[in-house]
Amino acid sequence: MTSDIHQNPNSRLAGCDAQVAQAIAALIICYEREGKLLVCGNGGSAADAEHIVGEMMKGFCLPRRLSDTDKAKLASVAGDDADLLGTKLQYGLAALSLVSHMALITATSNDQDGQLIFAQQVWGIGQAGDILLAISTSGNSQNIVLAARTARAKNMLVVGLTGSNGGKLAENCDIAIKVPSSSVAEIQEMHLPIYHHICASVEAHFFS
Repeated sequence: MTSDIHQNPNSRLAGCDAQVAQAIAALIICYEREGKLLVCGNGGSAADAEHIVGEMMKGFCLPRRLSDTDKAKLASVAGDDADLLGTKLQYGLAALSLVSHMALITATSNDQDGQLIFAQQVWGIGQAGDILLAISTSGNSQNIVLAARTARAKNMLVVGLTGSNGGKLAENCDIAIKVPSSSVAEIQEMHLPIYHHICASVEAHFFS
């Protein structure tokens, strides 16, 4: 693995380069059009969803300091907190983790169907031009597949992050990043440098 996050994240992942580049380009277009990223996964992939949102919503590899214009806007309303807000707030790239909303998730599971915990959120907040990043090591997690299908019905672009098989998820993606392994642990380890590379590359486009 190279120490430069903007380079090919792992020589074993060279077969994914084209799809990773497509995902980066799609995210740049999405953000330029003021869209947002929705992310979902199960288990370890749920933790990855949270991780990705953390990298997108604040500075990751680069500073994202506010402009003087935005500092002035804060100063006009923030009173004694103007300096704290103006110097500490950072620009974000709009991203939401669908694994975090426990009241909604449990209500959906109880009142509707547990397989709809992500699809319900995609239907409720997804808009045409947004992107769903759906993570499943097997590619066959039904709640992830249903979220992908719902996103496509909303005219969202779907990026899948999965293993070598791809499963049903790959069939429902516009861009399917299939890492070369069928081992859950290895797949999750390979996903990390890929999404770090994606996050860093998108950040570099807007903030370098």
